[in-house]
Amino acid sequence: MSGKSITEHELEQCEHANATGRQPVVFVHGLWLLPSSWARWATLFEDSGYVALTPGWPDDPETVEEAAEHPEVFAGKSIGQVADHFETIIGGLDRKPAIIGHSFGGLLTQILGGRGLSAVSVAIDPAPFRGVLPLPISALKSGSPVLSNPANRNRAVPLTFEQFRYAFANAVSEEEARQLYEEFAVPAPGKPLFQAAAANLNPWTEAKVDTGNPERGPLLIISGEKDHTVPWAIANASYKQQQDNQSVTEIVEVKGRGHALTIDGGWREVADTALAFVRRFA
Repeated sequence: MSGKSITEHELEQCEHANATGRQPVVFVHGLWLLPSSWARWATLFEDSGYVALTPGWPDDPETVEEAAEHPEVFAGKSIGQVADHFETIIGGLDRKPAIIGHSFGGLLTQILGGRGLSAVSVAIDPAPFRGVLPLPISALKSGSPVLSNPANRNRAVPLTFEQFRYAFANAVSEEEARQLYEEFAVPAPGKPLFQAAAANLNPWTEAKVDTGNPERGPLLIISGEKDHTVPWAIANASYKQQQDNQSVTEIVEVKGRGHALTIDGGWREVADTALAFVRRFA
């Protein structure tokens, strides 16, 4: 496996996955989270007979504490750079993996699927790509901490608790929202948000998905009913772009859930939905 950005930990995960001979599942996190946000999911899938990989984006710190000390490491990451990083990791696997991603990780999941790299994909509240047109007010408000200042394009941008509460944790109690913020929230690169926001104006955008590739494999899109950041209108528009693919394409809405649905107290319902879909095909 080549690639300067691949960490020793990621290399070890690939070698372990190959050694087990089990079906690999690659988890892809989104903005404002780290790979550790998938810890419970990884355990569930391992206990179900899969082998889990939780790679980071390039230069991801190991912990939330490290992220707070060195927020600058997040700056400048583009959608294409992160997708290529994951493609390099997947290239080190003996078997084509299932890929599960949340938010911008859900967009990356679809990009990787469109490159023919996935046996089966689950995109949870996925960020929009070129051709996805709806832009609800709640999505604009969720992205405003980054998009309101053009200088944020090349910066790492943290969320205040109030911003996190609106964008991620609107469907849980104030107490749980604070707990999630302290446990999981880290700064995020501004560039991917600017790329997604301009995708329909830029024919050369990196925020694009090959929805027609016959090698894409089965795809499930999961949408949280109360998600402010990626509301149903965006998730369903992504589904409509994907549904002409010759592989299975499905969408499901999880009632009463916001953008934090992969990390909040109801994570297991979402994980079980993803697991059931992956089991059907891998």
